[in-house]
Amino acid sequence: MTEKPTRIFVIDDDDSVRRGVTYLLQAANYTVEAFAAAEDFLARDPFSGIGCIIVDVRMPGMSGLDLQERLNQAGNSLPIVFITGHGDLPMGVSAMKKGAVDFLPKPFDDEELLAAVELALERNKKTLSEFEDVQDFRDRLKTLSPREHDVFRLVVSGMLNKQIAAALDIAEQTVKIHRGRVMRKLQADSLAGLVRLAEKAGISAPEELQ
Repeated sequence: MTEKPTRIFVIDDDDSVRRGVTYLLQAANYTVEAFAAAEDFLARDPFSGIGCIIVDVRMPGMSGLDLQERLNQAGNSLPIVFITGHGDLPMGVSAMKKGAVDFLPKPFDDEELLAAVELALERNKKTLSEFEDVQDFRDRLKTLSPREHDVFRLVVSGMLNKQIAAALDIAEQTVKIHRGRVMRKLQADSLAGLVRLAEKAGISAPEELQ
């Protein structure tokens, strides 16, 4: 994955908590942006690097849970660590089911928060890496000829060369040639790897085969 900037976003309406968390993260050599409201965070330009959000659950205006819902709907991949002085178990379970990395009650242990941040950053790095892999794969798909694309779709559907030849009304040897070109152009070292990338890219079998 290409090198990306790392940033932690701290959102809390309590000035003392916001400053304390910011100082803690900066002491751990993280770049931090702090906001007193979720609305202020949403007003900034979208961040495309590796990062995470630390946000209070209950704040005036948009709550942390509301922010999570908004980001999920927008497809934003930044993981969230919730901090709260008012949370309860059902609230925490709901937040975790929606993708939160952790749900920490105030006052929380510094090491506990730093561990949650590290986990969140690793999760975000993996997500972005997988996204880049899919984008690269889709770019390589554009290099296939129409016939190679037909063969590719049938290959990842699980069909054998003989079946593909019959479906496309071409010789089996021709299928083998196209299949070899597909594997080279898509830089796939195995059928299993090709199928995994196709699934991640949302490539399905032709409708007539479903």
